[in-house]
Amino acid sequence: MTTAFNAFESRRTIVAVRLGFAVLAHCRDAFCEWRIREKLRTRLDGLSERELLDFGIGRGEIDYVSSNRASDPRGAVLPS
Repeated sequence: MTTAFNAFESRRTIVAVRLGFAVLAHCRDAFCEWRIREKLRTRLDGLSERELLDFGIGRGEIDYVSSNRASDPRGAVLPS
């Protein structure tokens, strides 16, 4: 009985496994970003109108600010 080793099939399997891990890592990163946005939205919702005005945002801008953390709601782009 002889065992034939096919290097091409082995490489395809390795690539498929790496792709699977990459997809899982992407899903994990997306979930972590979503949790950060939700925590920020919750904390901003807990502030009073006066405290929000101190930051320069209104109650209606909370969703925008929490979803676009790299940009300023007044139009100025913040450094990353």
